[in-house]
Amino acid sequence: MNHDSYDPNYIRTILRSVKRIALVGASESAVRPSYLVMLYLIDKGYDIVPVNPLLAGKNILGRPVWARLADVPGAIDMVDIFRRSSEAGRIVDEALALDPLPQVIWMQLTVRDDAAAGRAEARGVKVVMNRCPKMEYGKLSGEYAWVGGNSGVISSRRQTLHESGRVQSLGLAGRE
Repeated sequence: MNHDSYDPNYIRTILRSVKRIALVGASESAVRPSYLVMLYLIDKGYDIVPVNPLLAGKNILGRPVWARLADVPGAIDMVDIFRRSSEAGRIVDEALALDPLPQVIWMQLTVRDDAAAGRAEARGVKVVMNRCPKMEYGKLSGEYAWVGGNSGVISSRRQTLHESGRVQSLGLAGRE
């Protein structure tokens, strides 16, 4: 797979199919990007599980923080890595040791490890690198245009309101 450019349908399929996301590198600071991404994804209906060994046992946004992926009870659909590229390989290997395997390994903006991506893909796990699920969701849902961004997606389809009804935002139509 070409990890420099992703087909919008590849990203859309991932964002529609995953429900439970382990966010590795979660922060309790409301000004940190990981906190803002967590808040956004929770608002969109995802079950976010924060993972951070320094905050294990605490809560972020009302959700218990786990020290490592292996400590998280239940299956994880996607592992979102909010750590340096130099740490991504170790985290990918932790994810590949889970049973069941996650469907997706997602590495945040500036995070890239091609060797780790290859190991994950060899096991049938989808990989996204150097992208933010919050930004990608916004591009695909039309929200990105609200702040003047060019989503790169042209469609004549009418956007639908987000099913939560809690916020005035657009959702990814068809997400179950």
